[in-house]
Amino acid sequence: MTLRPVDDTTYTALAAGTPLPVEQAPVWADFDAVVPGRSHWGRLAYDDDGATAAVVTLVEVRGPGGFRYLWAKNGPVWLVEPTPEREAALRRELGEQLRRLDPRLVFVRLHARHEAPDLRPVMQGITYDRTVVVDLDRSEDEVFAAMKQQGRRAIRKALKDESLTVGEETGLDEAAFAELYDVFVETGEREGFGPHPARRYLDMLSTLGPEHARVFVTRRDGRALAWALVLVNDGAALYSVGASNSEARGAYAADLLHWEVIRTLLAEGVRSYDLAGAGSERFPGLSGLTQFKTKFEKEISEVSPAWDMPLHPRAYTALIKALETKRQATATLSSLKHRLRP
Repeated sequence: MTLRPVDDTTYTALAAGTPLPVEQAPVWADFDAVVPGRSHWGRLAYDDDGATAAVVTLVEVRGPGGFRYLWAKNGPVWLVEPTPEREAALRRELGEQLRRLDPRLVFVRLHARHEAPDLRPVMQGITYDRTVVVDLDRSEDEVFAAMKQQGRRAIRKALKDESLTVGEETGLDEAAFAELYDVFVETGEREGFGPHPARRYLDMLSTLGPEHARVFVTRRDGRALAWALVLVNDGAALYSVGASNSEARGAYAADLLHWEVIRTLLAEGVRSYDLAGAGSERFPGLSGLTQFKTKFEKEISEVSPAWDMPLHPRAYTALIKALETKRQATATLSSLKHRLRP
């Protein structure tokens, strides 16, 4: 069993026949190059019994305070069945190499199907172990017929509303994106999350280009009600981020939006559309999204969640404690400001 560095050409050739998530594809390095605190670290191939069993792309991330870790988003990409033994062997080899090459790395974040003693729940961010994937390897009529009745009903109602339009707006400029970002901010305030600065999404669109990063929008009388940024690579699409305002709910604007995404991708020969996460016992915070997403595909798919693999357990534990102290201080300050507000 060996883990070896490979160049982009070799990496792509080894993965031929297995769809690469866009975050694990060579094009993603262009985006990482412009995100503050990130840089492409390298690509590796994992060989087992004389054949390549997995490939993985790693990005170096520099966190607040200067700590560093590697992030294999949606990786490793397995070319064979990822048994617990294979996953553990890859991580063991990776850990040994990284501790030797760069002793100051604190941990590696990667995806794994199976829980194991060397893995920890991610200290920050959102991950999931279930998702909804719409199968596009069939006709439009078949996709529509396979949806839940409430999904078909919502789309039919939205289609009858002549004030609504929906379509692709890939290639929009910064001024046009500002309107969509305002909808995103409203969604964040309603759902209790803070979006990245608008520049992050504009950089994603410009570096990945229209082949890989697409924007779809539902409008009413010209005003944006809902939008989605969809990532496409190797015949597979992923709902990366999106938003809808309060007006969108009664208009079924989000239902119409995703139906347009599905129709467009299907017509282009894309084989699947991943709606990126559903609730589970392990991640109940996503349960509120499950009912909406399963309108488009009744079946829920099991996927590999992200985990942290500490390279230096003591340093990792200290980092968790420091981050928790910072979160508590921030929460206390926010509460104090709220009480003092006139």
